[in-house]
Amino acid sequence: MEHGASVASLVIVIIVAFLTPLFLHRLKLAFIPVVVAEIIVGLVIGKSGFNLVQDDMWLETLSTLGFIFLMFLSGLEIDFSAFSGKKKKEKLPNGKDEPNSFLVASIVFIGIFAVSYGLSYLFVLAGIIENAFLMTLIISTISLGVVVPTLKEAHLMKTGIGQIILLIAVIADLVTMVLLAVFVSLYDGGQGNTWLLLVLFAAGMLLFFVGKRFKNNKLLEAMSTGTIQIGTRAVFTLIILLVAISETVGAENILGAFLAGVLVSLLAPDQELVHKLDSFGYGFLIPIFFVMVGVDLDIWQLFGDPKMLMLIPLLLIALLVSKLIPVAVLKIWFNTKTVIAAGFLLTSTLSLVIAAATIGERMGVITSEMSGTLILVAVISCVLTPILFKNFMPKETVTEKKLKIAFIGANQLTLPISRELKSSLYDTVIYHTKQEKSESQIADSLFEVNEIGDFTISALENTEVFSADIVVVSTGDDKINATLAIAVKEKGIERVIVRIESPDLEEGLREKGVEVYSVFNSSKALLRALIESPRVMNILTNQDTALYEIRLLNEAFDGMTVRRFPFTGDIIFVRIFRGKDSIVPHGDTELQLNDRLIVTGTKEYVDELKRELEML
Repeated sequence: MEHGASVASLVIVIIVAFLTPLFLHRLKLAFIPVVVAEIIVGLVIGKSGFNLVQDDMWLETLSTLGFIFLMFLSGLEIDFSAFSGKKKKEKLPNGKDEPNSFLVASIVFIGIFAVSYGLSYLFVLAGIIENAFLMTLIISTISLGVVVPTLKEAHLMKTGIGQIILLIAVIADLVTMVLLAVFVSLYDGGQGNTWLLLVLFAAGMLLFFVGKRFKNNKLLEAMSTGTIQIGTRAVFTLIILLVAISETVGAENILGAFLAGVLVSLLAPDQELVHKLDSFGYGFLIPIFFVMVGVDLDIWQLFGDPKMLMLIPLLLIALLVSKLIPVAVLKIWFNTKTVIAAGFLLTSTLSLVIAAATIGERMGVITSEMSGTLILVAVISCVLTPILFKNFMPKETVTEKKLKIAFIGANQLTLPISRELKSSLYDTVIYHTKQEKSESQIADSLFEVNEIGDFTISALENTEVFSADIVVVSTGDDKINATLAIAVKEKGIERVIVRIESPDLEEGLREKGVEVYSVFNSSKALLRALIESPRVMNILTNQDTALYEIRLLNEAFDGMTVRRFPFTGDIIFVRIFRGKDSIVPHGDTELQLNDRLIVTGTKEYVDELKRELEML
C-alpha cells in the first residue's frame, strides 16, 4: 500500500513537471522562468494547496539528485572566457570607452557583499536572525539561471553592460558557493574543519589534469558515440566522486557537484555533450526538485505568522538595496536607467538561496518558517526582477552591432568586395599607402580608402585596424602580408585572412591560426568547378542564390528541428557542419549550438538571419 502511494506521488510530480512549460507557452507567460512556474505548481499540489503529494523515498532521492545536478549545471554554465582580458575595448553609445569588465564587476560584487553584511547585521540586531554570515550569503547571491537567459533574450550578452552584469553574477555564484561551504565547516557541530576543504579542491585539481590529459585521446573519442557514451559516463563519475569527497570532508554535497561543473567547464567540452547534460538535467531531475520545493513549502503557515509576513517585504527591499547601491558606480559609464535596470536584474536569486535556507534549517541556524520565507522571497524576486529589467533598460542600449572588417591593401579584389559587404551587418574600411593623384581620384570617387604612410605595424597602430573583428591583409607583397598577418594575430584579432601566393609561407601561417587564400589557387579551383559543376558555380556566383555560412550561437534555437524553424523567408538549409560531421539536413534534423549552417537565399534575408542566430 505504501509502495502504491509512493508511485502515485511520483506520477503526479512527473505529470505536473511535464505540463507546466506547456501551460506557460499556451498562456503566453514567457516572463515567468520555468523553474519558478514549477515551484508555483508545487505549491498548488503540495502542502499549500491540495496536498496531493506525500513524502517518500522515491521523491526525496530524485529531488536530491535534481538539486545536485542543478548545482553541477550552475558550475558548467560559468564561461571562464568572460574573465579573459583579451576582449577589445569599444566605444559606448555615449562616446566613452568601455570599462574593464572584470575589474568593474569585481568592485561591484565587493560592494554588494559589504552592503549585504551591513543589512544582515541589522537583521541580527532586530532579532530576526541569529547568524549574520548566513544572511550575508543569502542577500548577496545572484541567480545565473535568471540573469543569463534574460540577457540573451534582450540581445545584451555581447554588449558592455551585458558583460559586466554577467561577470557580477558569475563572481557572486562562485564566491557565495565557496563561502557557503566554509560556513558549513565552521558552524556544523563546531568542528571548524575548514582546512579539509583543501582536500576537496586538491582532488578537483587532480581530476582536472587527468581530464585534460585524456580529453583528446583518440580511443576515448571513438567510444563517445553509440551505446558507450564514454564522455557522459565520465561526467557522472566526476559528479558522484566529488560529491562523495565533499561529504567525506564535512562539506555539503552541492559544493562537490558545483566544483564538478566548474571543472567540466574549464575542460571546454563539445557542445553536443553539454546539450545531452542539459537535456537530462532540465528534462528530468531538476523539474522534480523545483516542484518538490513548492510541495514542501507551506505558505499558509508563513502568512499566519505576522513576523514572517513582515519579513517578506523587508527581505525584498534588502535584496534590492544590496544591488542598487553598489551598481551606482556604473553611472560613470552608463545612464541612470541602464544602471537601475542592471540593479533590478542582479536582484534575482533562487538556487543558492534554496541551498542556504535548506542547509541553515538542517543545522538549526534558522527555523523552518524562516527557510520557507527565504525561498518564497527568492521566487518572488525571480518573477519581478526580469520584468522590471525589461521595462527600465533603454531600447537604445540594444544597438545592432556590425562586424568591423579592415582591409589592408586596396586592389581589384579588395575594393569591390568591401563595397559589396557594406550592409547592416558589416562595416568595412580599406587602408592603403599614399597613391598617385590620378589613381587616388578614381579610387576616392568610387571607394573610401584611408591612406597610411607604409605597410608597417607602427603605421597601423594609428588606425582602427586592431579594433576590427576581421582583418584581411592583401597587399602586393607576400612577405609583407605574412609579417602583418602574424603581427595582427598576435594583437588578439580573432580572424585574420591573408593573401599568400607562395606555398612556402602558407603552412607556417596556418599553424598560427591565420586563414590563407591564394588568387591563383582560387581561380584554379573555380575554373575546375565551372567545368565539372556549372550549376554549383551558378549558385556560388549568383548574388540572389549565393551560399552563406552562419554559426548558431543563439540558445533559443538549440534543439529546434528544421521543420519548426520560425523564419519563413527564402532560406534553404544546404548543409550543417557539426564538429567533424557533415549533415544533410531534413525536416527532423535538430539544430545544435555551434552548428555551422550553410544556407542559400537573398543577402538581405541572410544578413537578418545571421544577426539573429549569431546574436550580434
